[in-house]
Amino acid sequence: MAYIGNIPAVQYASFSKQTLTADSSTTSFTLDNSVANENEIEVFVNNVRQEPGSGKAYTASGTTLTMSAAPTTGDSFYVIFQGKATQTVTAPAGSVISSQIADGAVENEHLNVNVITGQTAETSIATDDTILIHDTSASALRKMTRANFVSGVGGDLTPSWQARLPSTQTLVGDSATKINFSTEVWDTDSAYDTSNKRFTVPSGEGGKYMYYVTINHTYGESRKFSIYLYKNGSIFHQTNRQTDSLGFTWVNYIDLSASDYIEIYYFLHENPVSGVIDSGTDQTFFGGFKLLGV
Repeated sequence: MAYIGNIPAVQYASFSKQTLTADSSTTSFTLDNSVANENEIEVFVNNVRQEPGSGKAYTASGTTLTMSAAPTTGDSFYVIFQGKATQTVTAPAGSVISSQIADGAVENEHLNVNVITGQTAETSIATDDTILIHDTSASALRKMTRANFVSGVGGDLTPSWQARLPSTQTLVGDSATKINFSTEVWDTDSAYDTSNKRFTVPSGEGGKYMYYVTINHTYGESRKFSIYLYKNGSIFHQTNRQTDSLGFTWVNYIDLSASDYIEIYYFLHENPVSGVIDSGTDQTFFGGFKLLGV
Protein backbone atom coordinates (compact mmCIF):
# COMPACT_ATOMS: atom_id res chain seq x y z
CA MET A 1 0.00 0.00 0.00
CA ALA A 2 1.33 3.44 -0.89
CA TYR A 3 2.32 5.79 1.93
CA ILE A 4 0.38 9.08 2.10
CA GLY A 5 2.43 12.09 3.09
CA ASN A 6 6.14 12.43 3.76
CA ILE A 7 7.88 9.08 4.22
CA PRO A 8 9.84 9.12 7.49
CA ALA A 9 13.57 8.53 7.28
CA VAL A 10 13.14 5.36 9.34
CA GLN A 11 16.49 4.07 8.20
CA TYR A 12 18.17 6.64 10.45
CA ALA A 13 15.45 6.99 13.16
CA SER A 14 15.90 6.15 16.86
CA PHE A 15 13.34 6.38 19.67
CA SER A 16 13.72 9.33 21.99
CA LYS A 17 14.85 8.67 25.56
CA GLN A 18 14.38 10.88 28.64
CA THR A 19 16.19 10.30 31.92
CA LEU A 20 14.35 11.32 35.10
CA THR A 21 15.64 11.89 38.63
CA ALA A 22 14.20 9.78 41.45
CA ASP A 23 14.12 11.25 44.98
CA SER A 24 12.01 8.69 46.94
CA SER A 25 9.09 11.16 47.20
CA THR A 26 8.11 12.56 43.79
CA THR A 27 5.50 10.65 41.82
CA SER A 28 4.64 13.23 39.13
CA PHE A 29 7.18 14.03 36.40
CA THR A 30 7.16 16.28 33.34
CA LEU A 31 7.80 14.61 30.00
CA ASP A 32 9.79 16.19 27.16
CA ASN A 33 7.16 15.12 24.60
CA SER A 34 3.39 15.08 24.89
CA VAL A 35 1.65 11.68 24.75
CA ALA A 36 -1.97 10.59 24.42
CA ASN A 37 -1.69 7.97 27.16
CA GLU A 38 0.79 5.74 28.99
CA ASN A 39 0.84 3.19 26.19
CA GLU A 40 2.95 5.56 24.08
CA ILE A 41 5.86 5.32 26.49
CA GLU A 42 7.92 2.66 28.21
CA VAL A 43 9.11 3.38 31.74
CA PHE A 44 12.15 1.65 33.21
CA VAL A 45 13.30 1.61 36.84
CA ASN A 46 16.72 0.04 37.33
CA ASN A 47 16.40 -1.29 33.76
CA VAL A 48 13.15 -3.15 34.64
CA ARG A 49 10.23 -2.24 32.44
CA GLN A 50 7.17 -1.07 34.43
CA GLU A 51 3.57 -2.04 33.62
CA PRO A 52 1.42 0.81 32.27
CA GLY A 53 -2.21 1.52 33.15
CA SER A 54 -4.52 2.61 35.90
CA GLY A 55 -3.85 0.65 39.07
CA LYS A 56 -0.50 -0.46 37.65
CA ALA A 57 2.97 1.13 37.84
CA TYR A 58 2.22 4.38 35.95
CA THR A 59 -0.18 6.44 33.87
CA ALA A 60 0.53 9.30 31.47
CA SER A 61 -1.35 12.07 29.71
CA GLY A 62 -0.02 15.06 27.83
CA THR A 63 3.36 15.88 29.35
CA THR A 64 2.62 14.40 32.78
CA LEU A 65 3.88 11.03 33.94
CA THR A 66 2.35 9.77 37.19
CA MET A 67 3.99 6.92 39.07
CA SER A 68 1.92 4.82 41.47
CA ALA A 69 4.89 4.81 43.85
CA ALA A 70 7.84 7.17 44.06
CA PRO A 71 11.06 5.69 42.64
CA THR A 72 13.87 5.51 45.21
CA THR A 73 16.72 8.01 45.22
CA GLY A 74 19.58 6.65 43.14
CA ASP A 75 17.36 4.41 41.00
CA SER A 76 18.05 4.32 37.27
CA PHE A 77 14.83 5.90 36.01
CA TYR A 78 14.09 6.66 32.36
CA VAL A 79 11.39 6.81 29.70
CA ILE A 80 11.37 5.60 26.06
CA PHE A 81 8.86 7.38 23.80
CA GLN A 82 7.27 4.69 21.61
CA GLY A 83 4.87 7.07 19.90
CA LYS A 84 7.49 9.66 18.92
CA ALA A 85 10.52 8.55 16.95
CA THR A 86 13.03 11.38 16.93
CA GLN A 87 15.32 11.34 13.93
CA THR A 88 18.82 11.83 15.30
CA VAL A 89 20.48 11.22 11.95
CA THR A 90 24.14 10.67 11.24
CA ALA A 91 24.23 10.42 7.46
CA PRO A 92 26.66 7.95 5.85
CA ALA A 93 29.98 9.36 4.60
CA GLY A 94 29.66 10.87 1.13
CA SER A 95 25.84 10.92 1.17
CA VAL A 96 25.35 14.68 1.62
CA ILE A 97 25.54 16.88 -1.49
CA SER A 98 26.41 20.59 -1.54
CA SER A 99 22.77 21.75 -1.94
CA GLN A 100 21.94 20.16 1.44
CA ILE A 101 24.54 22.23 3.30
CA ALA A 102 23.36 25.55 4.73
CA ASP A 103 25.48 28.68 4.76
CA GLY A 104 27.20 29.32 8.09
CA ALA A 105 29.65 27.45 10.23
CA VAL A 106 30.51 24.19 8.48
CA GLU A 107 33.55 22.04 9.14
CA ASN A 108 34.88 20.05 6.20
CA GLU A 109 37.37 17.43 7.32
CA HIS A 110 38.63 16.95 3.76
CA LEU A 111 39.66 20.63 3.54
CA ASN A 112 40.41 20.84 7.27
CA VAL A 113 39.02 24.38 7.47
CA ASN A 114 36.18 26.17 9.23
CA VAL A 115 33.87 28.34 7.12
CA ILE A 116 32.87 30.99 9.64
CA THR A 117 30.91 34.13 8.87
CA GLY A 118 31.24 37.50 10.58
CA GLN A 119 34.89 37.18 11.61
CA THR A 120 37.58 39.85 11.38
CA ALA A 121 40.44 39.52 8.93
CA GLU A 122 43.74 37.99 10.07
CA THR A 123 46.47 40.60 10.43
CA SER A 124 49.33 38.13 10.07
CA ILE A 125 49.48 34.47 9.09
CA ALA A 126 51.89 31.67 9.91
CA THR A 127 53.77 29.76 7.24
CA ASP A 128 51.66 26.61 7.76
CA ASP A 129 48.28 28.39 7.86
CA THR A 130 45.85 27.14 5.21
CA ILE A 131 44.61 29.22 2.28
CA LEU A 132 41.66 28.22 0.06
CA ILE A 133 41.87 28.66 -3.71
CA HIS A 134 39.45 27.74 -6.47
CA ASP A 135 40.71 25.32 -9.09
CA THR A 136 38.87 26.48 -12.23
CA SER A 137 39.86 23.42 -14.26
CA ALA A 138 38.30 21.08 -11.69
CA SER A 139 35.58 23.50 -10.46
CA ALA A 140 36.60 22.67 -6.90
CA LEU A 141 38.18 24.24 -3.85
CA ARG A 142 41.76 23.34 -3.03
CA LYS A 143 43.84 24.09 0.04
CA MET A 144 47.39 25.37 0.16
CA THR A 145 49.57 26.46 3.02
CA ARG A 146 50.82 30.02 2.99
CA ALA A 147 54.31 28.68 2.25
CA ASN A 148 53.01 26.82 -0.83
CA PHE A 149 50.97 29.79 -1.96
CA VAL A 150 53.78 32.36 -1.92
CA SER A 151 56.41 29.98 -3.34
CA GLY A 152 57.63 31.53 -6.57
CA VAL A 153 55.71 34.77 -5.99
CA GLY A 154 57.86 37.88 -5.75
CA GLY A 155 61.51 37.45 -4.88
CA ASP A 156 64.75 39.33 -4.45
CA LEU A 157 66.23 41.58 -7.11
CA THR A 158 69.27 39.37 -7.54
CA PRO A 159 71.89 38.94 -8.81
CA SER A 160 72.87 42.42 -7.69
CA TRP A 161 76.17 44.18 -7.10
CA GLN A 162 77.79 47.51 -6.42
CA ALA A 163 81.48 48.39 -6.73
CA ARG A 164 83.25 51.70 -6.14
CA LEU A 165 86.38 53.54 -7.15
CA PRO A 166 88.86 53.10 -4.28
CA SER A 167 91.11 56.06 -5.17
CA THR A 168 91.18 58.97 -7.61
CA GLN A 169 91.73 58.04 -11.23
CA THR A 170 93.40 60.31 -13.80
CA LEU A 171 91.94 60.46 -17.31
CA VAL A 172 93.78 61.21 -20.55
CA GLY A 173 92.05 63.17 -23.34
CA ASP A 174 90.80 61.43 -26.50
CA SER A 175 91.06 58.02 -24.86
CA ALA A 176 88.50 55.53 -23.55
CA THR A 177 89.59 54.48 -20.08
CA LYS A 178 87.99 51.66 -18.07
CA ILE A 179 86.96 53.06 -14.70
CA ASN A 180 88.69 51.28 -11.86
CA PHE A 181 85.65 49.98 -9.94
CA SER A 182 87.82 47.56 -7.99
CA THR A 183 86.30 47.64 -4.50
CA GLU A 184 83.08 45.69 -3.93
CA VAL A 185 80.32 47.18 -1.80
CA TRP A 186 78.23 44.03 -2.23
CA ASP A 187 77.96 41.14 -4.67
CA THR A 188 75.07 38.71 -4.00
CA ASP A 189 76.13 36.00 -6.45
CA SER A 190 79.92 36.53 -6.57
CA ALA A 191 79.40 37.65 -10.17
CA TYR A 192 81.45 40.86 -10.07
CA ASP A 193 85.20 40.48 -10.70
CA THR A 194 87.29 43.21 -9.08
CA SER A 195 90.39 42.20 -11.06
CA ASN A 196 88.90 43.10 -14.45
CA LYS A 197 86.12 45.41 -13.15
CA ARG A 198 83.26 43.61 -14.86
CA PHE A 199 79.96 41.95 -13.97
CA THR A 200 79.34 38.54 -15.58
CA VAL A 201 75.82 37.03 -15.65
CA PRO A 202 75.72 33.74 -13.69
CA SER A 203 74.35 30.54 -15.23
CA GLY A 204 70.54 30.53 -15.33
CA GLU A 205 70.28 34.26 -14.52
CA GLY A 206 69.70 35.74 -17.95
CA GLY A 207 67.09 38.49 -18.28
CA LYS A 208 66.68 42.23 -18.07
CA TYR A 209 69.08 44.08 -15.77
CA MET A 210 68.97 47.64 -14.47
CA TYR A 211 72.39 49.22 -14.05
CA TYR A 212 73.54 52.59 -12.72
CA VAL A 213 76.75 54.61 -12.78
CA THR A 214 77.57 57.64 -10.63
CA ILE A 215 80.75 59.64 -11.36
CA ASN A 216 82.24 62.71 -9.72
CA HIS A 217 84.95 64.34 -11.84
CA THR A 218 87.00 67.52 -11.58
CA TYR A 219 87.94 69.84 -14.47
CA GLY A 220 89.10 73.41 -14.54
CA GLU A 221 86.44 74.28 -17.10
CA SER A 222 83.52 72.70 -18.93
CA ARG A 223 84.48 69.57 -20.84
CA LYS A 224 82.71 67.14 -23.16
CA PHE A 225 82.83 63.52 -22.15
CA SER A 226 81.08 60.17 -22.83
CA ILE A 227 80.28 57.19 -20.63
CA TYR A 228 80.33 53.84 -22.40
CA LEU A 229 78.79 50.58 -21.23
CA TYR A 230 80.70 47.75 -22.87
CA LYS A 231 78.93 44.43 -23.39
CA ASN A 232 81.19 41.48 -24.11
CA GLY A 233 84.07 43.81 -25.03
CA SER A 234 82.21 46.25 -27.34
CA ILE A 235 80.33 49.52 -26.82
CA PHE A 236 76.65 48.72 -26.31
CA HIS A 237 75.27 51.87 -24.62
CA GLN A 238 76.71 55.36 -24.41
CA THR A 239 75.72 58.78 -23.12
CA ASN A 240 77.39 62.11 -23.97
CA ARG A 241 77.61 65.08 -21.61
CA GLN A 242 79.17 68.52 -21.22
CA THR A 243 80.17 69.51 -17.68
CA ASP A 244 82.95 70.81 -15.45
CA SER A 245 83.21 69.67 -11.82
CA LEU A 246 79.67 68.42 -11.29
CA GLY A 247 78.71 64.85 -10.48
CA PHE A 248 76.85 62.70 -12.98
CA THR A 249 74.51 59.67 -12.67
CA TRP A 250 73.40 57.42 -15.52
CA VAL A 251 70.69 54.73 -15.21
CA ASN A 252 69.64 52.30 -17.95
CA TYR A 253 68.61 48.69 -18.54
CA ILE A 254 70.00 45.94 -20.73
CA ASP A 255 69.07 42.41 -21.85
CA LEU A 256 71.74 39.95 -20.76
CA SER A 257 72.20 36.22 -21.19
CA ALA A 258 74.24 33.84 -19.05
CA SER A 259 78.02 34.52 -19.43
CA ASP A 260 77.49 38.03 -20.87
CA TYR A 261 79.64 40.62 -19.11
CA ILE A 262 79.45 44.40 -18.80
CA GLU A 263 81.96 47.09 -17.77
CA ILE A 264 82.17 50.90 -17.74
CA TYR A 265 84.52 53.16 -19.75
CA TYR A 266 85.01 56.94 -19.65
CA PHE A 267 86.00 58.96 -22.75
CA LEU A 268 87.30 62.54 -22.41
CA HIS A 269 86.88 64.24 -25.79
CA GLU A 270 89.66 66.83 -25.52
CA ASN A 271 93.42 66.42 -25.88
CA PRO A 272 95.88 67.02 -24.30
CA VAL A 273 93.60 68.03 -21.41
CA SER A 274 93.39 65.53 -18.57
CA GLY A 275 90.84 65.11 -15.81
CA VAL A 276 90.37 63.40 -12.47
CA ILE A 277 87.62 61.06 -11.28
CA ASP A 278 87.09 61.42 -7.55
CA SER A 279 87.06 58.37 -5.30
CA GLY A 280 84.88 57.48 -2.32
CA THR A 281 81.91 55.25 -1.55
CA ASP A 282 79.37 58.00 -2.22
CA GLN A 283 81.19 59.63 -5.14
CA THR A 284 81.95 57.14 -7.93
CA PHE A 285 80.36 53.70 -8.18
CA PHE A 286 78.82 51.14 -10.56
CA GLY A 287 76.04 48.67 -9.71
CA GLY A 288 72.94 46.90 -10.91
CA PHE A 289 70.38 44.17 -10.35
CA LYS A 290 68.17 41.73 -12.23
CA LEU A 291 64.57 42.83 -12.82
CA LEU A 292 61.61 40.58 -11.96
CA GLY A 293 58.67 39.75 -14.16
CA VAL A 294 59.88 41.43 -17.37
